[in-house]
Amino acid sequence: MIEVKVPELAESITEGTIVRWLVNVGSKVNQGDDIAEIETDKVNIQISAEHSGVLKKIEKDVDETVEVGEVIALLDENADAGSESPASPAPEQAEPSAEAKTESAVAAATKPAPAPTPAPAAKPTPAPASAGTGRRLASPAARKLAREKGIDLGAVQTADPLGRVRVGDVAQQAVIKESQPAAKAPAAETEDPSRPVERIKMTRRRQTIARRLVAVQHEAAMLTTFNEVDLTAIMSIRKRRKEAFIKEHDVKLGFMSFFTKAVVGALKSFPLLNAEIDGTDLLVKKYYDIGIAVATDQGLVVPVVREADRKTFAEIEQDIKDLATKARTNRLTLSDLQGGTFTITNGGTFGSLLSTPIINAPQVGILGMHGIKKRPVAVSTPEGDKIEIRPMMYIALSYDHRIVDGSEAVQFLVKVKTLLEDPETLLLEG
Repeated sequence: MIEVKVPELAESITEGTIVRWLVNVGSKVNQGDDIAEIETDKVNIQISAEHSGVLKKIEKDVDETVEVGEVIALLDENADAGSESPASPAPEQAEPSAEAKTESAVAAATKPAPAPTPAPAAKPTPAPASAGTGRRLASPAARKLAREKGIDLGAVQTADPLGRVRVGDVAQQAVIKESQPAAKAPAAETEDPSRPVERIKMTRRRQTIARRLVAVQHEAAMLTTFNEVDLTAIMSIRKRRKEAFIKEHDVKLGFMSFFTKAVVGALKSFPLLNAEIDGTDLLVKKYYDIGIAVATDQGLVVPVVREADRKTFAEIEQDIKDLATKARTNRLTLSDLQGGTFTITNGGTFGSLLSTPIINAPQVGILGMHGIKKRPVAVSTPEGDKIEIRPMMYIALSYDHRIVDGSEAVQFLVKVKTLLEDPETLLLEG
């Protein structure tokens, strides 16, 4: 048998949760085939087979937490596809055999005729199994833990092919049992059919997002400053260059490339917004890897556009398009998400008019874009001041006041505004 283990995920990730199995027990697996998907705190990772063979056993079920190096399945390189379990179940029953014999003797002394031993299940099943005595087939360690926790083995579900209860099954049942008192109160409220409630378990990624956002608000001295931008010039450029840009570069000229370039220009003028805190030191970064927040069904992710200062508008737009596609099809890698120096988030995509974005730690600044609204604006002309209808956007900068002063943050945002309202200067700045 060949053990399939959880590979090294990343430097900061040591565990994940099995989301789904991509092959069934008894299926033929070729070397390099993806057999399972694991959700980590940042991305989903496909586990590939390092050898060819037949999937004989699944050790870890969906929703179970697994650690790096842990065995999650067994492959038989000599078996034929279609066989779901080893020819002889003896190795699986070797551990409880002595205990089963003892239990059989006890049962024989108290019952006139013991029940016949049923055959092992052909595939994993949560239904209770017996060892010919009316009692569950379980490892000694599982029985010991069940006694300590007051768990009825008959109520424990297991995915073991032979129906055997393992320590992990008992531990999971213990967690369920301990959580029941706290869950009884809301359960009573949901008994009213006119007030239905659905309980949904948070995904690992959603839990991580929640934990990190709360941590940022506790650890950083976060403030937000606001301004507004007149996008008349940018919209004029996009209208004039739209068709030619798509024809030449095979990608649309969007707003994000302008904002990315404007942010890079402002970061060069105010480098502390491109830094992070490391103990009592400041790490001021001389490169510009800009994170672009993308909303997905699994939660918000922030893939990174590398070396944005060295890229053209077309290259930035293409990078953003590729990263967004990978995010929404769950194909982002850890390298796509790591190492950003500053983040841009666009709530205007969903209709937001104004917001206070939360810093993406360990960064110290994040720019929030919002919806474009036509508003009456006072405009100065050689003939005098007049009122015109202009496409306006509110922008917000959240920053860590521990290393960025308010005056510096305000000037940074004014710089972004100036570059966007006179987009030709973006070429001079970067």
